[in-house]
Amino acid sequence: MGTPESLTFLGAVGTVTGSKTLVTVGDRRILVDAGMFQGEKQWRRRNWDPFPVPPAELSDVVLTHAHMDHCGFLPALVRGGFSGPVWCTEGTKQLATIVLRDAGFLAEREAQDAAEGGWSRHDPPLPIYTAEDVERSLPLLTEVRYDADADLGDGLGLRFTRAGHILGSASVTLTTPSTSVLFSGDLGRHDHPVLRPRDTPSGAAYVLVESTYGDREHPEPVNLPHEDLADVIRRTVARDGSVLVPAFAIDRTEVVLRVLAQLRQDGRIPTVPIYVNSPMASAALEVYRRAYDELRPDLDLDDFARLDNVHEVRSAEESMALTQGRHRAPHIVVTSSGMASGGRVLHHLERMLPDPRNSVVLTGFQGAGTRGRALLEGATQLKFHGAYVPVRAEIVHDREFSVHADASDLLDWLRDLRPAPRTVFVVHGEPDSAQALAARIHGELGLVAAVPAYGEKVVLTAAPPPADPREANRGGIPERGASRPVATAAAVSAGTSGAATLVFLGVQEPRDGSGRAVAGSFEAQAAAVLDRIGSLAQATGGDLTSLVRLGAYLRDGEGYAVRLAIWHRLIAARLGDAAPALTVSPVSHEELPTGVEVLADAVVRPRAWTAISIG
Repeated sequence: MGTPESLTFLGAVGTVTGSKTLVTVGDRRILVDAGMFQGEKQWRRRNWDPFPVPPAELSDVVLTHAHMDHCGFLPALVRGGFSGPVWCTEGTKQLATIVLRDAGFLAEREAQDAAEGGWSRHDPPLPIYTAEDVERSLPLLTEVRYDADADLGDGLGLRFTRAGHILGSASVTLTTPSTSVLFSGDLGRHDHPVLRPRDTPSGAAYVLVESTYGDREHPEPVNLPHEDLADVIRRTVARDGSVLVPAFAIDRTEVVLRVLAQLRQDGRIPTVPIYVNSPMASAALEVYRRAYDELRPDLDLDDFARLDNVHEVRSAEESMALTQGRHRAPHIVVTSSGMASGGRVLHHLERMLPDPRNSVVLTGFQGAGTRGRALLEGATQLKFHGAYVPVRAEIVHDREFSVHADASDLLDWLRDLRPAPRTVFVVHGEPDSAQALAARIHGELGLVAAVPAYGEKVVLTAAPPPADPREANRGGIPERGASRPVATAAAVSAGTSGAATLVFLGVQEPRDGSGRAVAGSFEAQAAAVLDRIGSLAQATGGDLTSLVRLGAYLRDGEGYAVRLAIWHRLIAARLGDAAPALTVSPVSHEELPTGVEVLADAVVRPRAWTAISIG
C-alpha cells in the first residue's frame, strides 16, 4: 500500500501569519503558500527553525497571493535547496517580485544595523536570507491564468479562482488522483474598493478557510464613510501636528490614497502634503495602474492623479529627511508596514509617538505581538532599535479599511460552494477567531469544521462526501435564516463496509454558562435525532447487523457507558422485540473502514470513538 494522501499544517494555525500547508501525494510534496511568521516571538522564532521537510524534497510551491505572510519565506526555502516551480497568478508574480526584493534588502540592512547598534543577541547577526537568495527565487515563479486548469503531472491539477483580497490573490483548488482540496487563501470582502469582486470556486472534498475576522463583522459607516480618519486629520492639523498612516504596501496603500483623494474632493480634510514613504508601495501602485482588467469597472485611475501635493519618497536620503523632522509643517505620511512590524514606519513612529500633537491611524488587522496591536491596546511606551520611547501621540483605528472578509462573508463563501465540503479546516486566525468561525460553520451550515494544530497531519480519503444538507436539509440542519432545532445532529449518514451497514450519529449538547452540559439534554437530543431518521431499521435498510459509531466527547466525568445506555434504551423503545443487543468495544479512528466518512460533533473533537456491534 502506498503512502496515503495527506495535509500537514505548518503555519497559519494558532496565528494569522506564516501560511504553509504541505500536501503529500505519493512522492510529490506540494507546499501551498510559503509565508513568514510575524508578530509574537514564539512564532517568529519558527522562521529560523529547520523546516519540517527538507526544502530540496519539495516538488512544488503554490502561492495564493503576494503578502509576506504568504510568500515571504520562499527565498529561505530556495536557500535550503528548493528548486521546483512556484505556481501563482500573473498579479502575484509581479507583486511578489517587489515584495521579496524589498524583504531581502531589509533583512540584510536590519542585520547590519543590529551589528552596528549592538542590540542583537547574535554575534554576528545574520539575515534570514539575502538579496542573492531572492534573485535565485524569482525565476521559479510560474504564471497560471485565473480559471485555467494546470496539469502538474502525476494526476495532480491546479486551478486559481479570483479571491478579491489584493491584486493577483486567488483561492486554489488542488485535485489529486483520489480527492480535491480547496484553499481559500485570504478572501476579500464582497465589495473591494479597488479590485473586481471575488469569484466562487467549485466545491471540494476538503476546504481550508481563513478566519482572520472569523469572530467579528466589519462596521458599517454610521454617517459619512471614513469619518474617523477625516476627523483625526482635521484635529491633528488644527493642533499643528502630523498624521502617520501605517499601511500595507500591497493594496492597502492604494486604497488609502483613493480614500484621501475622495476626502479632499469632498472638502472633508485640509490640503496638506502627503508623503508616500515606501518604495515598495510606489512600485506596487505602478503594477495596479497597469492591471486595468483586474480593477473595478467603475474605478477611475485618475483618482490617484488628482491628489495634488503628493510626494513619493524613494531615496534613503529623502526618507531620512522626512523621518528626522525636517518637514515641520503639518503633513500626512503613508508608509509600511501596516502592523508596524518593520520597514520605514519604525523610524516615523520613533520620532512621532512622543509628540502629543501627532496622530497615528491604524488601517487594518493588527496581529498579536506587533507594535500595531500594542498601540491598539493602549501601550504607553514601545521599543525601537534597542531603546524605549513614550507613546503620547493620539492613536486611532479606522476599521473601514479592511479588505479581509468578515465572518458573514466567510460563511457566505462556504455556503455557495457546490458540492458542499466533507471537512472544513479553519486556519489563518487567532485561536478565538478560528474557534468562533468553526462553531458557526458547524451550527449554521451543518458542516464538519476543525481547527487544526501546528504540525497536525490529516489523511485525505477518497470516500464520497455526505449529502449536502443545504439541498435536502437532512440531519436537522437548518436552512439559512431558519431557527436551529433542539437536536442539532452534525449529520446523519449511511455507508457500507462489507455486509455491515454503518450509521453515524453526531449530537451537540447545549451548555450552560460554565460550559457544563445541560442536564438531560443528551437524551432529549438523541431521541430527536432518532425521530428525524424515523427508526434505526429504516436508516439501515432493515439490516440490523450494523455498527453505530458515536462521537462522544468526555466532559465533567460524563462517560461513554451512560451515553451508550441511553442510545440502547432509545433504540429498544423504537424497535421493540426486534431490538438487538449491543456489544461495546473501543476503536481508533485509524481502524474505521476504508471508504467511510465519519461525521460527528465538529465543534469539539471526539477524544475517542466507540464501536457498537448490534445483534
